[in-house]
This record gives sequence, C-alpha cells and structure tokens, in this order.
Amino acid sequence: MLRLDKFLSDAGLASRRELKELLKAGAVTLNGKPVTDGAVKLDPDVDQICFRGTEVEPPRRVVLLLHKPTGYVTSTEDPRDRTVMELIPAAFLRQKVVPVGRLDKETEGLLLLTNDGELAHRLISPKHGVEKRYYARHAGTATAEDVAAFAEGLTLRDGTLCRPAVLRPIGPGESEITVTEGKYHQVRRMMAARGMPVDYLRREQEGPLRLDGLPVGQVRELSAAEIDALCLPSTKEGGTA
Repeated sequence: MLRLDKFLSDAGLASRRELKELLKAGAVTLNGKPVTDGAVKLDPDVDQICFRGTEVEPPRRVVLLLHKPTGYVTSTEDPRDRTVMELIPAAFLRQKVVPVGRLDKETEGLLLLTNDGELAHRLISPKHGVEKRYYARHAGTATAEDVAAFAEGLTLRDGTLCRPAVLRPIGPGESEITVTEGKYHQVRRMMAARGMPVDYLRREQEGPLRLDGLPVGQVRELSAAEIDALCLPSTKEGGTA
C-alpha cells in the first residue's frame, strides 16, 4: 500500500506542498470519490486515481544513459556549477530521475540516471561487482608492475583500500581501467598512486552498457531489454573484484 500524496508526487503531478492545496480543492478522486487527505493509502494496481477527471497512471521505471561532458557536476543542484540535470529533457525530470553514482566535474563519459532506487543501489554497491570501464590519458606508461599492483588492490596515499581492479595499457600514456566500486576520484587517485597522473578520463562502459557513439551531452532512454540486462546478477557478485 502507498500513500496518496507519495503516489501523486512520484507520478510527477506536483510537489507534496502543492498537492496539499490541490487535494483541499477537490482536484483528486480515488475510485470516483473526492479525497482531501494525502495520507490515505491505496493500491496502485487496483485503485483508480484521477486528477481533474483524468486518470493518473502509476509512475514507470525510467533509466537514462547520458554522455556527460566535462564541466558539469554530478548533482541534482549546485549553487556554483552547472549540473548534469540541466542536460536532461523536462519530460524525464518530471519522472524524478537522479544520477546513479558520480563522475567528477572534469571526467567525461557514461552516466546513468534513474527513478528506481533499488536498481541504483545495485549498480553502486561494490558487493554486486558491477564493472565500470574507463579510458585514461596520463603521464608515463603503465608497466607490468602497475598492472599487478592494480590486480592485487591498491592502498592509496591516505590509507584508502581499493578492491582489485584491471589496468590494461593500450599505448604510451594511454590505459583502460576497470573498477567495481566508486570511491571519491578513485581512478585518478589510483593512477596517481602509481606515478601516472591523469589528464583526461572518460567512462566508456558500466555493466553491459556502452557509450556506443552517443554524442557528448546527449541522453537516451534505455530499452526494457537493456534494463533487464542491468538487473541480471553479476558474475562477480559476492567476489572480491
């Protein structure tokens, strides 16, 4: 069972504060009868809720893939910087999507947004082992010793312990890094710990999803099949990498 005001708010109808006035004005009916109390419980699969005569559909699960540009912070609001929410079409903002994890201001690449809190937690939680792959341009060239250090799990300069990760050198000053957690500025800090400070970083893949040519600053909604693939148990779930 769900509170009426939460159902209406999640459906993007109005904020909870605005809903109080709308309810008082008799704009909402529950199974054909006016209702003024937002705390009334309902079953969205059984009950009919109408706003000014139009039936309100239960909120649907939305998952978006954004190619985040540099210069934007991963936040719903910020007093100083532009946020990734400014890149999201209004129709999706009304669905209450929020970023899944973070990419720092100067990092480009794949960023997911969703209104499904359970899915967001699964993607963020290290225990599920969802892989995030990055392309980095950096000082120096990664060696076999660096690769081994990443595979063992690095300890950063401030004592932060990192889970085992994959470092794959792809050329002088270029590498791919795959991690299964999202500590603060983790990839940049891991590379710096091995004497390879990063000057450009782009996330290219998360779980089964890739950028696949999506232009910088553009967003697309995932298909049902893509969402189902995200929800599948990871082969690394319960492991250490």
